[in-house]
Amino acid sequence: MEWEPDAEKELDKIPEHVRKMAKMGIEMSLEKKGKNVVTPEDVKEAASHFGALMETDEKDKKTTKIAVVRCDIVSETCPGVACFKAFNKRKMHFGEYGPDTEIIGFFTCGGCPGRRVFRLVDSLLKHGVDVVHLSSCMLMEGGYPKCPHIDGIKQMILKKGVKVVEGTHH
Repeated sequence: MEWEPDAEKELDKIPEHVRKMAKMGIEMSLEKKGKNVVTPEDVKEAASHFGALMETDEKDKKTTKIAVVRCDIVSETCPGVACFKAFNKRKMHFGEYGPDTEIIGFFTCGGCPGRRVFRLVDSLLKHGVDVVHLSSCMLMEGGYPKCPHIDGIKQMILKKGVKVVEGTHH
């Protein structure tokens, strides 16, 4: 099957992981019609036909990457189970996320005044972090005092261009 140069350019717009299959499908479809040259219009038609079948909810198009920062002192007694349960069940402060969301980091602040957060957020940016959750243990006043540095930690994360959500499981 012959491909016009502009048709090949159109084919390059199709996501790489399905491009080979798309090319085969286009060629088979055109052979049945008795054609032996693929035009840009043929590729556009096929892409619009199959694209409509494969459309997903806007929330599911991109994997959202989350990190959770928690209190260093509380980490001595808390293994983070409630944070992970809330995430896995998409409850509480994780309720807005779709199925294509993953936790890529779970770390402590490094102790007062949050000395580790600055460096770790820089590292997470290299891995595409979208959101940092401040764990509920940093926000609650109960068994432990509320983090006295929470506002500074939050502002530092925001200045790096990362969304901040206050809370995980409470």
